[in-house]
Amino acid sequence: MTSQTKKHRADLTCQEAYILAHRKHHHRVAFFRLLILLLFLALWEYATRAGYIDIFFFSSPSAVVKYLYEMILDTSFFRHTGITLLETVVSFVLVTVFGLLAAMLLWYQSSLSEILEPYLVVLNSLPKSALAPLLIVWLGTGSKTIIVAGISVAVFGSIISLYTGFCQVDEELLKLILTLGGTRKDALFKVILPSSVPLILSNMKVNIGLCLVGVIIGEFLAARRGLGYLIIYGSQVFQLNMLITSIIILCAIAMLLYKLIQSLEHTYKKKR
Repeated sequence: MTSQTKKHRADLTCQEAYILAHRKHHHRVAFFRLLILLLFLALWEYATRAGYIDIFFFSSPSAVVKYLYEMILDTSFFRHTGITLLETVVSFVLVTVFGLLAAMLLWYQSSLSEILEPYLVVLNSLPKSALAPLLIVWLGTGSKTIIVAGISVAVFGSIISLYTGFCQVDEELLKLILTLGGTRKDALFKVILPSSVPLILSNMKVNIGLCLVGVIIGEFLAARRGLGYLIIYGSQVFQLNMLITSIIILCAIAMLLYKLIQSLEHTYKKKR
């Protein structure tokens, strides 16, 4: 057996050991995450059954599961969850497209960015819940208002984040492409955008949560269906099972959407 073959086998052994250790680490993390959740649910259930907390105000895991089952049976789960999910996805897609196009325009026209930057900062700092009543006056109640509310929460921060990232791309690469006769348009599409794909994906992970928050704010004020409506209605009539179940469904939606974008990010990293 040659020394090169021995070295190759040793490298494979080290690689396999690293992969095995990496998998064990992820399995350990997943186990403790699940353990913490199960302990919390068990403690919550025990506290309600033992009378340490009032089930009328805090509900319980068993009551939540029972109410969720009833929602599935009467199809209200699919109706309310579906409309919230649809409004969130539409808001997210529009924020992603508009934010990317606006950031590209600001980078391409540096004078325009100098003019608009203070306004973007102010609009991003403005509490979006203050805009919701105004949107209702302008657009009325319904999905259109809720989608716009979802967009308003995420779009300005997305533009600022993407534009800042575009400006931080290696200047030597930009100088090189301009020296070789390229235009600013070439620099945008051949240097800025390819270099900023990780930034765009990271920005998308933030935006999906913000869009969900904006949609819920809109549903609090301008909806007759959706999980935000169930939360407000449940609090008004003291149906805590409805309220807590809706919040848990929202958490599941947020986790699902985040994981989908995270899987897209992992796929991109593997291809690189």
